[in-house]
Amino acid sequence: MNILTKTNFSSRVSSVLNKDVKQYGKQFMFDTNEDTSWSSDEGTPQWIILVLDEPQNINGFRFQFQGGFAGQQSNILMYSADGAEIHQESFYPEDINSPQEFKIQNTALGTACSKIKFVFHSSTDLFGRIIVYSLELLS
Repeated sequence: MNILTKTNFSSRVSSVLNKDVKQYGKQFMFDTNEDTSWSSDEGTPQWIILVLDEPQNINGFRFQFQGGFAGQQSNILMYSADGAEIHQESFYPEDINSPQEFKIQNTALGTACSKIKFVFHSSTDLFGRIIVYSLELLS
C-alpha cells in the first residue's frame, strides 16, 4: 500500500526543468496521472525529499521514470523525527518506462522514519536530467 495516500506529507526537489513548476513540478509525481511528471533541470546530483507528518514504517518504494531520463547510481536516506539518520542504502534503477519496486534492507525494517531523501548521483540522460512519473512509499 502506498503510504503517501494515507498520510500528509510535503516534498522538495533539487530543480525543475526551466523553473516551470506549472508544467514540470514535483506535485506531478503524486497525482496518479500517467501523462504528468516531475522533470528536473540539468546537472547532478538531483534529489527528492519527502517529509511525513507522522513517522511511518517503510518497507520499500516504487518509481516510474521516463526511459532515457532515469536515475542510475542512487541512494535512499531515511531520518527519524529528531533528524537523526537511521538508514542509508544504494539502489540502481533500470533505464525503462515501467514502474520499478525496491525493497528496503532488513536493517531498517520496523524503524519509523519522518523524512526520506532520494539522491540520484547520475542519470541515463547525458545532461543529468531525471523525469519521474510516479513515486510511492510502500508499507
